[in-house]
Amino acid sequence: MANTEAALKDAVTSIEGAAAAALVDYTSGMALGTIGGTKDFDLEVAAAGNTDVVRAKLRTMEHLGLKDEIEDILITLGTQYHLIRLLSGRSGNGLFLYLVLDKSRANLAMARHQLKKVEAELEV
Repeated sequence: MANTEAALKDAVTSIEGAAAAALVDYTSGMALGTIGGTKDFDLEVAAAGNTDVVRAKLRTMEHLGLKDEIEDILITLGTQYHLIRLLSGRSGNGLFLYLVLDKSRANLAMARHQLKKVEAELEV
């Protein structure tokens, strides 16, 4: 089991093309831990903004009567992938992992697979 800091470090070092990662509480919008980011890319702001994405998707699923769970949400930009993985299990309720990938270097399928492994090892 890995703590938040170790899990995020593992994500950015083990996932090809990873530029930044965060563990976010989507009930409050607060990042519980971050790694990476730059002065031009404020990871705290991005993490908080993506809570709106998660909340909107959950509301939409509720309105549609979908009785399913979100595994992850992908946002594709011109030069980046933003991957949001909702944590499953009781200890992860209300949390998501947020990963920023350099599109030119990332393998999206492998990133999803490895982020799932990071989630499994994360102790919240």
